[in-house]
Amino acid sequence: MNLYLRYFDRETLVTSVDDAIAFLAGIDEIGMNAELEKDIRDYVSSDVFYPKRYKIRPRVYFIIIKTDAANMQDFKEKKAVRGHGDDAAVADRVTQSAAFMKLNEEMPGWYEGTIDFKRVLMVPGTGKFQYRDTHFVAQVKANSPADCYNRIVEHLRSRVDERSQFPSVKGKNFKYRFLGAAKS
Repeated sequence: MNLYLRYFDRETLVTSVDDAIAFLAGIDEIGMNAELEKDIRDYVSSDVFYPKRYKIRPRVYFIIIKTDAANMQDFKEKKAVRGHGDDAAVADRVTQSAAFMKLNEEMPGWYEGTIDFKRVLMVPGTGKFQYRDTHFVAQVKANSPADCYNRIVEHLRSRVDERSQFPSVKGKNFKYRFLGAAKS
């Protein structure tokens, strides 16, 4: 793993923590000391992959980023972006993207769509309006899961207050189940 360091317009990509400390020691304003060196070594040896900012004085920082980039050009072009997490997280992202692709997959038939949305209702005693979580289930004849979602939302928009808020088709508040092909 390499380290990218930047302080204003001074930047470098180094292969070791010793090179990083040498780079920072060459910048007088940073004031390298034993405590800062220990903190940098701890950060580099940790499993943390998010960038680390070090405050020099108010509104002045230097930054260290762990990267798999082999050179500065690869780093700048984001060719070696490190994923946050392990193989399970990568597999989860792949599964999510596959699920999003299934939303538009053509499969005409009957769907049971479930949507949880924020419905605007008037409070009888006060005459004021408030959002209420509302659960709605419908069986819809559609061409795809996304079409099922669109038909349900279109139906609801004509029957509830226009300020009601509907979730994204890709979100956790929309679920569907394919019931079977439609008979011609």
